[in-house]
Amino acid sequence: MNYTDREFWNTQAEYAKKMRPLLPPEAFLPNYNSVWLLLINGAILILGWAIAHDLDRWNWQWLWLYLPFSLVMGNSIIVLLFSTHDLLHSKAIKHPFVRQAISLIGLTMLWTPPTFWKAVHNREHHSKTNSSQDPDRNYLYEHPNNWGKWIQNLFVPSAEVNLLWLAVGMGHAWGIHMFRNLSSVLLFNNGLTNYPPAAFRVSSKERKAIALEFLVILGIHLGIVSYLGFHPVKLVLSYFLPLWIGYAGIMFYVYTNHMLCRMTEVNDPLMNSISIRVPKLFDLLHLNFSYHTEHHIFPGVNSNYYPQVQALLQAHYGDRFNLLDASEAWRLMLKTPRHYKTETTFTDLKGKTVVACPLSGSHDIEPTSCTTTIC
Repeated sequence: MNYTDREFWNTQAEYAKKMRPLLPPEAFLPNYNSVWLLLINGAILILGWAIAHDLDRWNWQWLWLYLPFSLVMGNSIIVLLFSTHDLLHSKAIKHPFVRQAISLIGLTMLWTPPTFWKAVHNREHHSKTNSSQDPDRNYLYEHPNNWGKWIQNLFVPSAEVNLLWLAVGMGHAWGIHMFRNLSSVLLFNNGLTNYPPAAFRVSSKERKAIALEFLVILGIHLGIVSYLGFHPVKLVLSYFLPLWIGYAGIMFYVYTNHMLCRMTEVNDPLMNSISIRVPKLFDLLHLNFSYHTEHHIFPGVNSNYYPQVQALLQAHYGDRFNLLDASEAWRLMLKTPRHYKTETTFTDLKGKTVVACPLSGSHDIEPTSCTTTIC
C-alpha cells in the first residue's frame, strides 16, 4: 500500500477520534505538574541570579565553579518553555488573568508574549502543520531570498551548513524565529510580509496584548541586567550562557519536529511530524517533548501519557509512524538540503541539488536511501 497517496491520509481529528477511547480518562485531565515545574524552574533562575550578584567578589580562579549553575539555569529555560507549552494547551489554570500571568513568567526568558505564542503555535502551527501557511516550516525554494531566508539557511542543520554557523545558530535561532514573526505581527500585521516562511495576522485586540506583554518582558530583562550591575562576567555566566544553553536545547528538539517531513496541505501528523528517541533522563527532564507526533494528535493530553499514545500508534499505524533515534534524525538533516523544491523534495538555496524527502510518509522508501539529482 502506498501511503503517499492522499486517499490514505488522515486528519488529526480522525486519529484522535480513533485512539481517544483506547486511552484512560485520566490522560485528559489537567496536568497541574506543569504549573509547579514552571514555578520551580523560575525560582531556580532567580536563585542563580542571586548567586551571580556577588560574582565580583569571587577570586577569578574560582569563577568556573559557577558553570554548573549556568548549565542548570539553561535547562530551566528549556523546562520553562515546555511546561508553559503544556499549560497553554491544557485547562490546568482556568482563570484567564492567572493563566496569562503565569504563562508570561514561563515565556519571559524566551522573549515570547503568551498571546503571541497562542497565535503562532496553538492556532497557526497546529492547524496548518507543515503546509504552505505554517510559519514554522522550512522556506520554499521560490521564496524571495531575503534576510530571513538567508539567516535560516546559514543556521539550520543541512547538507550545506557550516558547522561553526550551526553551532552559533543553536544558541540564536530561537531569537531569530521570534524576531521575524513578532516584528511581522507588531509592525505590519497584514499577512503579506515575506521574510517569515509564512506570514499571518492577529486581531487588533491580540496585537495590543502582544505589544503590552512584550514591553513587560523587555522590562524584566532590563531589570535582570541591571540587577547584575551590567557586569560582563556576571552577564556572560548567569544571563547569556544560560540563554544560549537553553535555546540550543530547545532547537535540538525543534529542528527534528517537522523539518525532515514532506509538506502536507492535509494536516496528517503521521505525514508531517516526527517523534524521536532520546535517553529517558531527557524525557523526564523535558516533559516527554520528544513524543512530538503524539503531541500533534492530542495537544491537550497529559504528557505523561505520550508513551501510551506512541504504543497505540505503533500498533495501529506502525508502517507509517515516523519514529527515529535523535542521532538518526540529525544525521538525515545533515545529509539533506533545507528548502522545499516541491511538497516531497528538498533543494539548496541555489536550487542545484534536489533530494527526495527521506520521510515522505511511505516506508517503501528507507530513510537512508535519499536520491539526489543535479538540476
